[in-house]
Amino acid sequence: MIDKIMPNRLDRGFERYQEEIEAAALRVLRSGWYVLGPEVSAFEEEFARFTGSRYCVGLASGLDALWLAFRVLGIGSGDEVIVQGNTYIASVMGITINGATPVIVEPDEFYNLDADRIEEKITEKTKAVLVVHLYGQASNMDKIADVCRRHGLRLVEDCAQSHGAAAGGKMTGTFGDIGCFSFYPSKNLGAFGDAGAIVTDREEIYRAMKMYRNYGSEKRYYNKVVGANSRLDELQAAMLRVRLSHMEEITGERREIAARYTERIRNEKLVLPAVRDGVTHVWHQYVVRTERRDQLAAYLEANGIGTIIHYPVPPHLSEAYAYLGYQRGDYAITEKYADTVLSLPMYNGMTQEEQMRVIRRLNEF
Repeated sequence: MIDKIMPNRLDRGFERYQEEIEAAALRVLRSGWYVLGPEVSAFEEEFARFTGSRYCVGLASGLDALWLAFRVLGIGSGDEVIVQGNTYIASVMGITINGATPVIVEPDEFYNLDADRIEEKITEKTKAVLVVHLYGQASNMDKIADVCRRHGLRLVEDCAQSHGAAAGGKMTGTFGDIGCFSFYPSKNLGAFGDAGAIVTDREEIYRAMKMYRNYGSEKRYYNKVVGANSRLDELQAAMLRVRLSHMEEITGERREIAARYTERIRNEKLVLPAVRDGVTHVWHQYVVRTERRDQLAAYLEANGIGTIIHYPVPPHLSEAYAYLGYQRGDYAITEKYADTVLSLPMYNGMTQEEQMRVIRRLNEF
């Protein structure tokens, strides 16, 4: 019996660097220092250097990175933040946890925020734009950054899926005030549990974020603000350092898989992903579209190939945000994507034989 091809395989990525990862974990366990120690500091320095930022602050999760970013920027009740409609709901939660209102903008053909639609949504209440580099492709950052500059808006980047992606040679996360990262295990740079970080070039944001992540204190037991318990732990930091040292290889492999898919999938029923000129894609997901999405997913499942929908319910139609009053039909492009996208198997350690099985079945559909 042929093994099922999963949409993602985390064990393969671990096995490739197993000795290094286990050595890093043992180093921390034997050190006796498990929170905010030398491993976190080293990772912060190395990740800042990787992105081209001056500062990095390790946090407990990507969601914490988002909501703390808006908290540190002073954005809250009565303020509006522009965000694309087809993102994961965590992006919107980063806004609403602070009491601010998300203002939805449709995505472009590359699944990212349509820069040409931002200005029509700007009001006197607009304080920021949240850009999401979805699926691993950098957004149209020159244009988005220009809009923010001209209107005096803060710019926050959700880079949960875009570790290492660049626009015009500049890394995602470094265009605006704060870049927010998740290191959830399935990410290209994945930890072995929840983990996140922010990057910034501004010292005041760096210092404020370090205070907020640790109960609002700069000095133990002396609390300046009501903060959070959101600290990247030593164990995750040590193991992330191993993977960070191999990011060129990790990203290169995903690009090879994506190139094989793009070159060999030949089915007129499928819309394959496109890459914008001047940006790079790190292929966190390889997403196709088809009007027969559910039928295709069932067909692939029956043939031993798993898939995932990223994402079947856009945030504006979720039960969590019913209070915003949106209805189906309000954002036609966002809703069209939600009804038609399908993520194909994509993971480090995926064999060529597995890739060709996926391609053959897609071409036979």
